[in-house]
Amino acid sequence: MKRTTLALIFAAMLPLLASAQDAPAVDATAIANTLLDRLDAGDYAAAEASFGADMAKAVPQDKLQAVWESLPAHIGATAARGTASMDGKDGVQLVHIPLHAEAVALQATTAVDADGRIVGFLIQPAPAPAAPAVAADAGYTERDVSIGEGDDALPATLAMPKPVASASTALVPAVVLVHGSGPQDRDETIGPNRPFLDIARGLAAQGIAVLRYDKRTKARPQDYMGRDFTIDDETTDDAVAAVETLRAMPGIDPARVFVFGHSQGAMLAPRIASHSGHVAGLVLLAAPARPLLDILVEQRKRMSVLDDGRTSPEEAASIDALRQQVAAVRGGDASLDPSQLPLGQSSAYWRSTDAVDPVAEAKAAHAPMLILQGTRDIQVVDADWQRWKAGLHDDPEVLFKLYDGLNHLGIAVTGDDDLAAYSVPGHVDAQLIDNVAGWIKDH
Repeated sequence: MKRTTLALIFAAMLPLLASAQDAPAVDATAIANTLLDRLDAGDYAAAEASFGADMAKAVPQDKLQAVWESLPAHIGATAARGTASMDGKDGVQLVHIPLHAEAVALQATTAVDADGRIVGFLIQPAPAPAAPAVAADAGYTERDVSIGEGDDALPATLAMPKPVASASTALVPAVVLVHGSGPQDRDETIGPNRPFLDIARGLAAQGIAVLRYDKRTKARPQDYMGRDFTIDDETTDDAVAAVETLRAMPGIDPARVFVFGHSQGAMLAPRIASHSGHVAGLVLLAAPARPLLDILVEQRKRMSVLDDGRTSPEEAASIDALRQQVAAVRGGDASLDPSQLPLGQSSAYWRSTDAVDPVAEAKAAHAPMLILQGTRDIQVVDADWQRWKAGLHDDPEVLFKLYDGLNHLGIAVTGDDDLAAYSVPGHVDAQLIDNVAGWIKDH
């Protein structure tokens, strides 16, 4: 859940800022490699000196040091660098450098402006290879659709079961997939893994249509430029629109449209149902049940010990700074710059997020629910699972399923419980998908 996305972080993201300029005439690849050299050497002052003004304000050297040194050790000097690739966005060059260490594949992306200043930096799992095409003999088809109209529309994919000869005119149940935090694509691609692709195709193969879409923060980040926005602007409103889009599609039973939310999307699924009024039921995978700001601090503490079993002085300072930022949000000071707040988001955003009570909203939604959790989830943990159970255990319309060995993505973990697991290729557990399909058909 992260913002970069919000808070449940599998990588470290610093703001990717862009300015509309002509194509830069600087050696962006050399600048990106020099930044990595300086970070590897612990020369954070020199790294900050290469930043543009906004980047330096958002990530001064002490914060840069705390973030870099809180990452798993394999990201630093022990990682071998691959061949850089480049693309451009709004006049800024984006340099992508693969980082390989042990069985982990990561990517460093550095944004360089026309003056050779660094205006953004991101470490994340390496991109997944191209998704396989749908097999000709598959029991479903996929086609591109959109949610909304005009420039504001979001690109999407509909996985549609092929008609069965004996029931060629029958309407099918359908699901809208709602992402976790951050600028997610329609497959919810995280490193080499595509959990929403797995879920969509797995359900479609069992006769359930699935609509998945690029999140607005991914497809149209410009929609948020220069204004405050809320968690509903980020997630809820587009999910409601996706429900209406799906209900109007030929072959879909408008009375059997479900919402499947993951992570932050699961936390907001009851709200989506209430705002829509046309949701038949909810599936919640890895759903936070507590305030995201509290979970963010908890996660930062947990991540600090995953690599070496201890919290370094730099990591402790980063945790303390985050606590102070959370206190500032809750203190109600609306004048604070986003750079002074968690993950670079505004007070308005965090106040809207802090106002969400997932369990209370789930009770108020009065919808059938299937709540799913993996025992190896290091982001949404047992405290959240227990809060869901305590709040909804006596509701006969709510079913709980706990999966041994699955992580935050619903994928089996075979190694250590750390951030590196997100860089290991895998697929969403087949039994979990079967359980979801069976539950939807029962409703």
